This record gives sequence, structure tokens and C-alpha cells, in this order.
Amino acid sequence: MQQIILLLAVGVIAGILGAILGIGGGIILTPVLTLAIGLDIKYAIGASIISVIATSSGATIAYLKDDMLNLRVAMFLEIATTVGAIIGALLTGVVPTGFLFILFGAFLLFSTYNMVQKLRGKAAESQKGTTDQWAKKLNLNGTYYDKANQAQVDYEVEKVPAGFAMMFGAGIASGLLGIGSGVFKVTAMDTIMKMPLKPSSATSNLMMGVTAAASATVYFFSGAILPNIAAPLALGILAGATVGSRIMQYLQPKWIRLIFIPILFYMGLQMVLKGFGVQI
Repeated sequence: MQQIILLLAVGVIAGILGAILGIGGGIILTPVLTLAIGLDIKYAIGASIISVIATSSGATIAYLKDDMLNLRVAMFLEIATTVGAIIGALLTGVVPTGFLFILFGAFLLFSTYNMVQKLRGKAAESQKGTTDQWAKKLNLNGTYYDKANQAQVDYEVEKVPAGFAMMFGAGIASGLLGIGSGVFKVTAMDTIMKMPLKPSSATSNLMMGVTAAASATVYFFSGAILPNIAAPLALGILAGATVGSRIMQYLQPKWIRLIFIPILFYMGLQMVLKGFGVQI
């Protein structure tokens, strides 16, 4: 009973943060399940996959209802992520993973710097540049109602090919290195495509669910998903994601960035050090 209560509580926290940041709950769940509960890493990853689906389900319903996420951007970028993940899986053992860890870790550290600049006001939250022809052709530009500022926000998506290429690369990294790509999804939309942070986070939540659903079948048939672990976690996460999706809409972007920056920095540093053979 104590373990069930612990899993429910951890699930609620992971669901709230996952829905707010658009990165899933794996970064929280895997360390807790392996270190605090002593679960084998294989089963922790299996439970994490289920948690991503639960986070996506709970958050996406609310974000769709409030027109927060950009469905066209999600489906367009998901093509790149899925194809990249398949290629990455096929390239396992061929491409040196150390180089990829360093490359993608460096990108996350650069994105951390970019977010700090935005937090300090040296980069605008919503930038108006030259209209991207791909965004216009694919109808990727969007609008949402910011409940924190009580204003309608119209935004234009920029550098669509670069964002697509980044997501393709993130998919390859995900397939090759076995890492979640939620953090790459948010940073690709926020840093490269210049989408506001809120719709970036909301759109990432939907995309993660699609990606995780494809992976879950493999983990299920390999026996890596334990119902007694995954079920209470999923219930807690579903509740947390529902709450988190409401909280996010009333937060100022700077507060979301304040939560996101240390996570982004930690993951970037961890990947670079892992590329050099150092574990933290």
C-alpha cells in the first residue's frame, strides 16, 4: 500500500511538470524508480513510456479544448521524428554514439543559453520576422488565448525546414541513444521555429504521446512493463497532467522558463559528459 501511495504521488508530480514543460515525466520517474524504489532500469523505462502516454492524454485533451496546441505543427514534425527514430534504430552499432551525445548535448546547452537570454529580456518572446513560405503553404501559423495576460496571441512559425531537420535529428538520436525527445521538441519549436513557449509545450505533449504509443508495444511484448508499477503511476500522472495543463495556461512564460532552464542545462551537461565517457 505504501508503494502504491508513493507511486501515485510521484505520478502526480511528474504529470504536473510534464504537462507544464511538454517533456514527459521520464526525467523525474526514471531516477525515482531506480534509486528510491530500487527498480531495474529496464522496468523503469517501460513505466516511463506508459507515463508519457498518460501525460500526453491528460494534457492534450485540455490543450485541444482551449486551442493551445498547434495540431498542424505537431503532425508535420512528428513525420520527421518518426522517420528519424526508425533510421536511428537501424543505425544502432554503426554510428559512434559518443559523438551524437556530444552533438545533441551541445545543442541543449546552446538552447539553455538562448532561454536565459529570453528570460533576461534580450530576445523577444514572440518575434516577427519574414513570413516563412513553408509555414504559409502548410498553414502552420497559429493563435492562442493567453490566460495569464488575458490577450489573444497571434504568432508566425519561422525556419520550418530547419525545425523539421532538427526533429529528424532528434528522432535519430532517440532511436540510437534510447533517449526521450520531448526536450528537443520544445527547444526546436521555441529556439528554431520561434513559436511562443506555451504552444510549444502544449504541442510537444501531443507529439510525445504519438511517439511513446509506438514504442509501448515493443516494451509490452518484451515484458518490460509491470502493471503493478505502471498502473498507479499512470493514474497519478493522468491526474497531475490534467492539473498541470490548467496551471500552465495561467503561468507567465518567464516562470515556465525558470523551471525549464535547469532541466535543460542538466540534460545537456549529462549528454556531453556521457559522450566523453563520464557518468553523472
